[in-house]
Amino acid sequence: MTSTNTGPLNTASIRAGNANAAADGAGDADRLPPGAGRVIWLLIVAAFVAILNETTMANAIPHLNRDLGIPPELGQWFTSAFMLTMAVVIPTTGYILQRFTTRQVFVAAMLAFAIGTAVCFVAPGFTVLLLGRVIQAAGTGVMMPLLMTTVMTVVPPKQRGRWMGMVGMVISLAPALGPTASGAVLDTLGWRWLFGIILPIAVVALAIGAKWLTNLGDTSGAPFDVLSVVLSALAFGGIVFGLSQFGGEAAETGLSPQALGGICVGAGAVMLALFVWRQLALQREDKALLDLRTFASRNFTIAVVTMTILACAMFGTLTLLPQFLQNVMGLDALQTGLVLMPGSVLMGILAPFMGRIYDAKGPRALLVPGTILVSASLFVYSTVGVDTHWLELVIVQTVISVGLAMSFTPLFSASLGSLPQRLYSHGSASLNTMQQVGGAVGVAVLIAIYSGYLHRGELQGLDASLAGAPGARTAFLVGAIVSLVPVVLAWFVRRPADQEEDAGR
Repeated sequence: MTSTNTGPLNTASIRAGNANAAADGAGDADRLPPGAGRVIWLLIVAAFVAILNETTMANAIPHLNRDLGIPPELGQWFTSAFMLTMAVVIPTTGYILQRFTTRQVFVAAMLAFAIGTAVCFVAPGFTVLLLGRVIQAAGTGVMMPLLMTTVMTVVPPKQRGRWMGMVGMVISLAPALGPTASGAVLDTLGWRWLFGIILPIAVVALAIGAKWLTNLGDTSGAPFDVLSVVLSALAFGGIVFGLSQFGGEAAETGLSPQALGGICVGAGAVMLALFVWRQLALQREDKALLDLRTFASRNFTIAVVTMTILACAMFGTLTLLPQFLQNVMGLDALQTGLVLMPGSVLMGILAPFMGRIYDAKGPRALLVPGTILVSASLFVYSTVGVDTHWLELVIVQTVISVGLAMSFTPLFSASLGSLPQRLYSHGSASLNTMQQVGGAVGVAVLIAIYSGYLHRGELQGLDASLAGAPGARTAFLVGAIVSLVPVVLAWFVRRPADQEEDAGR
């Protein structure tokens, strides 16, 4: 929805607009405030570009290792550093989104992303390219919380499902297109053009946002607590880095990857306990970097736990399945991307429709069957082998993608909709942080199991395909068993009260 009104749009005007709409009738209550639709669509495009960039790197690492003459353990830092930066930035977005205006946050995030992309495009070697990835991640980490908070702030409760469906579309389509598109670019233009193609899109989005973006919501003068930032960085950065070490090759430190990962996760857990203690003390005066009163809502807590476990399944599967397809079944990178693409594209296409179903029927109508489909698909994956036909995997991946599409939209809407408006930014920060950590856990656990079988197979002189098949089956079985938890929790996620009132009209 577009509007010619480019003036500031604050929370008071939103409340007044919604109140007037309610007085005028149920039909007017469906309308967005003037200018809000344009802002949301701009944020959706920016988030899509940022996540697309994030998902193109997996296929590029082997090329970068060869072109830059670096060993694989250094090449992995192009993704590890990105994940670490995201883990550090996302928990701070609760404060950032309260302290600064929508326009200020968007311009800063897109400027960081564009600068990082330009640095990557002209990078002469490993160090500069790694620096560019870190700068990119600093901007990317802000985009999804900004998008979710904006939707929750300006969209009437009756429409939140369909707009959160758009958010789900971004999360689904970008990872679907990223690996396949990057394979085509790498084969024809080279790795620099992964950044060269995205750079002008980022610059155009930045220019449009700087000129036309309206300010949505009010700002507060909350003080900046340096100790909270340090504890957050050590906590979430340590946990994500530690998890990324499991299943890796031997480290130069003399420690096994499992030992190094365990030390980092343990240290991160200690820092996390201190971070939580610090936030509980600061939130009494509304000074917390990440307000944890969001978890006082039972519905929010259940939805976030469900989302975290589903993120384990999604990211773990999307990381393990390509390795199974290439190492066990002998497919190349482009063929692997084509196997994954139909399900992910369908997931993105279905997301807006799932939002409409949520608005009409509530979360259980989608969550219960959706989580069952995810769990059932993982159990089917636990039976794969060398002789499994690739078409069977396409079908199973499509089914699991439909289940995820049915799950993500109601979880986004029901979790944040359960909070008071002043906690939307902190809720979106918590949700995205837990999703990031959940994804890291899923990747770490499934890859560690799979790699363990491969290493034992090497010692026994087995071919990678013979050792990898039972490793993949065991890893998927563990994921399937864990996925039973969301099947149970799905029955306890409820529609927020304000959405119940709108649904009853």
